[in-house]
Amino acid sequence: MPKARYMVTSGFLGAGKTTSMIAFSQSINLRYGKAAILANDLGARNIVDADYTAASGVLTDQITGDCICYQHENLVDKLNQLVRQGAGVIFSDIPGCGVGALDHVYLELDRREPGEFALMPFLCVVDPERLEIIMPQRADLGFPEELGFLLDAQLAEADLIVLNKIDLLTPREREQRLEFLAASYPGTPVMSMSALTGKGVDSVVDYLMTHTSAAVHRDIGYGSDAFLAAERHFSWYNRRVFFEEKEGKDINFNAVVEDLFQSIRQELRDKGGNVPHLKLFAAGEGADYVKVSLLGVDCPIQFSRRLDRSYTAISVILNARATADAQLVAAAADSAIQAAEAKYGLSSRTFFVESFGMMEEGRANGGRASRY
Repeated sequence: MPKARYMVTSGFLGAGKTTSMIAFSQSINLRYGKAAILANDLGARNIVDADYTAASGVLTDQITGDCICYQHENLVDKLNQLVRQGAGVIFSDIPGCGVGALDHVYLELDRREPGEFALMPFLCVVDPERLEIIMPQRADLGFPEELGFLLDAQLAEADLIVLNKIDLLTPREREQRLEFLAASYPGTPVMSMSALTGKGVDSVVDYLMTHTSAAVHRDIGYGSDAFLAAERHFSWYNRRVFFEEKEGKDINFNAVVEDLFQSIRQELRDKGGNVPHLKLFAAGEGADYVKVSLLGVDCPIQFSRRLDRSYTAISVILNARATADAQLVAAAADSAIQAAEAKYGLSSRTFFVESFGMMEEGRANGGRASRY
């Protein structure tokens, strides 16, 4: 029996990792066999990507509470569960500010479970606008400059770099970015695609299915002062909230969602914060759902899909990966929900909420005592 193939997908926040893994899986399901996705997040359950992936019809599971880099036994268990469900190819991602999974995942699998999984090329998906952070023009996207280190490290770690969202580029813009990537990361193959439209996806999949990872250590500055300086800027926010129209009337929840995003964006902008990735998912009846993203306070709100019909009530998952204090993000979300309640005549119940800074004391067990 052939070994199951496994691949980690990295890339900066908003690069389209989840959409790429869905597109890869759908291509594989049509042409190679059965694929699965293992969604990963630093927070607990209630992550947009897991529900969105499941709604696509791809076999899905999730591993939460920390990066897969630090959950080896749990990762192996989840992979084996998916294999028992028939998956021959499994994709998982790492959080969008993450680096180091080549060492902590691939090399550890190779060392502790030798030969159990065929390791596909370690992939970095790149957003063309985010790439400008490290290109010669050094575009100012409103993010702390230290974040450029993370993007460069992700690219340096990869066995394969894929420029995504080429549907947003002119041919010349596409070539400029491909030339920059090829010159900056020599020896690493570079491909391009649009996970959203499907252009180039089959070619990337064919490469992934016919190549393996070198699985060798690369010095990318993991744990360095530059790494820590970048990580300190991030905060995480996850919430599941149930909205209900007080009089039992059907309303357009697409409008509610858009107002939530507008309100959060405006408060963060007013307070000097930013959000490299704000995302929301809510399922209606059957295959109906809404998926929306924001890639920065100065960027347009992007609906991947809108609800087809109105509803009396709906359960919403909201995730924010921000460059702002965690309490500021939580306050912005609270204000947005209160404003939506007042405007649309809603009541709300929060079933889950968590908010934390990446380097914040108190995330793990342990106390601090005075020496005096």
